[in-house]
Amino acid sequence: MRLLLVEDEHDLGTSIHHALTQRDYIVDWVEDGQTAWDYLNTVPQRYEIAILDWMLPKLSGLELCKRLRSQKNQLPIMLLTARDSMNDRVTGLDAGADDYLVKPFGMAELLARVRALQRRLPNFQPPQLQIGSLMLDYSNFSVVNLGLEPSLPIILTAKEFQLLEYLMQHPQQILTHEQIRARLWDFESDTVSNVVAAQVRLLRRKLLECGFPKAIETMRGFGYRFCG
Repeated sequence: MRLLLVEDEHDLGTSIHHALTQRDYIVDWVEDGQTAWDYLNTVPQRYEIAILDWMLPKLSGLELCKRLRSQKNQLPIMLLTARDSMNDRVTGLDAGADDYLVKPFGMAELLARVRALQRRLPNFQPPQLQIGSLMLDYSNFSVVNLGLEPSLPIILTAKEFQLLEYLMQHPQQILTHEQIRARLWDFESDTVSNVVAAQVRLLRRKLLECGFPKAIETMRGFGYRFCG
């Protein structure tokens, strides 16, 4: 799941970014409202949830809410603010925020609220994703070959899981290196040029161990395709 975090308090932004990425969310973090608006308009439907500070340079979180809702964009939004009066809460919710979290707050509460917003998504992931006898299990970050007896789970790293999930969500479709990089890594992350190929190699080892030696096909000059 990819989130947009917009927070100009650097220490707080660092803490939130760390807490979310430790739970395997992909997080793009920016520090002003105009950059956030540009991100939101670069690739429509890129994000599943946005976490916006109310008071931001260039464009406030409240104005971001209003702009998104005026475009009929239903992106779930959590608004962060030190404003804690009843009128402020009403203003934030009326602007289009789905949740309203008052500073200071604990990271455990923020994470719980993110999970609550996630459960409301119409495309919220089921606990399992299956194609043929290959099953991706969300409960323990594993892949299972249901055609084997016993069908023992092979545990994946967060990036392996995210890569396999992305490929399985687009079976028989060629996904380019650029598409995969954009999906699995932050806009600002300093990734080396062969990071996608390296991650595919690691995933293939796990799939071979699970009995799927040809699940991912290399399309030379283009990218990769999940064949099941």
